[in-house]
Amino acid sequence: MTDDPFVTHRSLLFTVAYEMLGSAADAEDVVQEAWLRWADLDAAARAEVRDPRAYLVRIVTRQALNRLRTLARRREDYVGEWLPEPLLTSADVAEDVELAESVSIAMLTVLETLGPAERAVFVLREVFEVPYDEIAEAVGKTPAAARQVARRAREHVAARRPRMQVDRAEQQAVVERFLSSLRTGDLAGLLEVLAPDVVLRNDGGGVVGAARHPIVGADKVSRLLATFPKQSRGASVTTVWINGGPAARVELEGEVAGAVSIVVEDGRISRMYAIWNPHKLTRIDAPALLSR
Repeated sequence: MTDDPFVTHRSLLFTVAYEMLGSAADAEDVVQEAWLRWADLDAAARAEVRDPRAYLVRIVTRQALNRLRTLARRREDYVGEWLPEPLLTSADVAEDVELAESVSIAMLTVLETLGPAERAVFVLREVFEVPYDEIAEAVGKTPAAARQVARRAREHVAARRPRMQVDRAEQQAVVERFLSSLRTGDLAGLLEVLAPDVVLRNDGGGVVGAARHPIVGADKVSRLLATFPKQSRGASVTTVWINGGPAARVELEGEVAGAVSIVVEDGRISRMYAIWNPHKLTRIDAPALLSR
């Protein structure tokens, strides 16, 4: 008996939905909806599906597009900055450079600036290399229109994406130096490891206290972070890999209190994405299954 195509491609379908939505919870809902549609097909109908992978990706894309439009309205009312839901990832994801970059918090934050159709086309083409005719069918456009959307989305993303550093060992070394300074409130050490134009973005969701606007510049960011030991007594900070990149996991009294995704460029930290909203911290205990 052959494996069910849905089971075979489940991690791929989740990855597609997550990259389109930036929310693991919503991605799981979309994958479940796709499963229900697949399960409704009888044996004869399934036999007529020539390419189950393309068929399932098309279902997930359409469901994710519908949800994206709903989420866009919901996020307009979000308190403070909205950042993607972080996922604990395995070493395999970090080693797949293209996958790691595509699911990074930095990239997902850039994708938030695209419209729903642009985001869908970009993800399907640039990340999963789906042919334009299949993309067109998934998003309800002609192949020619899909190509134009892809070009605009690619230019938009290229102008905003950070230059991700590939060398894992160097990334980890920079992050370890940063966390060592953070734990002790070493202002000089923080200034040394932060890029002059570093940007710190926080997401508290109105549930916990967090800056509602980006904090820009090494001086402002380092002075804020230097207060961490006093402001968060008893907190522990450890290095983890989140969304394929180096990050910090913050625990307070044995409970996860935050996740900070870190972008290293030219040997210094250029961007930090700190997620404090507890509703977004439920997926950093067990590695997520992501694939291309």
